[in-house]
Amino acid sequence: MSKAKYIGVFGRRNSGKSSLINVITGQEVAIVSNTPGTTTDPVKKRMEIPGLGPVVLVDTAGIDDKGKLGDQRVTKTKQVISQIDMALLLFTNNEIGKFEKDLINNFKKEEIPFIIIHNQSDIIPLDSGVALELGEKFKTDIVEFSCSLLDEQEQEEIISFLISLMIKSLEESSYTKRGLFDGLLSKGDVVILVCPIDGEAPEGRLILPQVNAIRELLDRDVIAVVLQPANLENYLYTNKDNVALVVTDSQVFDLVDKVVPATIPLTGFSVLLARSKGSFQKYLKGTPYIDSLEEGHRVLILESCSHHSSCEDIGRVKIPALLAKRTGKKILWDIVAGLDPLPTDLSKYKLVIQCGGCMITNRQLAARLKGAIKAGIPVTNYGMTLAWCMGIYERATEMFVSNNH
Repeated sequence: MSKAKYIGVFGRRNSGKSSLINVITGQEVAIVSNTPGTTTDPVKKRMEIPGLGPVVLVDTAGIDDKGKLGDQRVTKTKQVISQIDMALLLFTNNEIGKFEKDLINNFKKEEIPFIIIHNQSDIIPLDSGVALELGEKFKTDIVEFSCSLLDEQEQEEIISFLISLMIKSLEESSYTKRGLFDGLLSKGDVVILVCPIDGEAPEGRLILPQVNAIRELLDRDVIAVVLQPANLENYLYTNKDNVALVVTDSQVFDLVDKVVPATIPLTGFSVLLARSKGSFQKYLKGTPYIDSLEEGHRVLILESCSHHSSCEDIGRVKIPALLAKRTGKKILWDIVAGLDPLPTDLSKYKLVIQCGGCMITNRQLAARLKGAIKAGIPVTNYGMTLAWCMGIYERATEMFVSNNH
């Protein structure tokens, strides 16, 4: 199951950002008006684009907006940068000024691939000299575009060309996700997935990492055996010689560890997810710091999705309880849900614990952790924290450390 890529559309007021989104989607998604400043808060539209898969197009306010409200809109526009996987930057009249250059600098700083689009080219065509200069200076693709082409075939061709460039940019991104099971399995292997019914999952559904694991194993032509913890021992009794790997929900790490023989590799969905999303080495380094926490130390919990908290909540209830038991100390907690802005001052935190990140892209997860990592604050995630507190961390990560995966 592919995670939707976030694509931000940026430019000055009336540069045609909303029109571009409407043309790409083939729908009247964004409000189009000749009045500058029509788009205020960022507007998101989720859709499927052939070749790209699921995407979320983010229509932003003009970067040249003015006044007190305009400044607030520009601030929100810039905040979008930490949430996107790539950017489309529109300009018109062959003019690239300070507004556009500031955005480009932000894109480069955050390692976000971007495409520069000269829009409204039916009115003023893109100057070939300007296109050459911009391409050489910013090392990116420059596209001549118009949302008002009357020829339907010509419109389809330019849209297809733009989408092909977007695909190329995303494929070359440093945040491209690796598979959950890359380098771990062979065709025909048997993998047991231990999936207790999670109280946080919607009724009748598995949680996303479990669904992703099942789909990937099927794609790899691997045999996936899905069961609940209570059925694990009976299954292993007659089939243990054929099992290549056991993957468990982190919450029952300790129970599963007692049942699975030492000869069979064991890990968790959260550990696999951490490995696939690019922050694994940081987690491996940061997790042991749990035992260095002292009385009154403050820990930041980062949830990737907003949800109704219950007594079974991992980040808000189970992890604080396990850390208190493990350290014997009174630890202070702050929690940030969804993609809400992080605290301005991160220096007060001794540890940052990120959830599995199944609901956000690699780019978004990296942006969430970037400030803490830059400040030298140890980082880890839910599953690796649970494994550490339950005393099976070494076993859950052994196959990745020993084989340098």
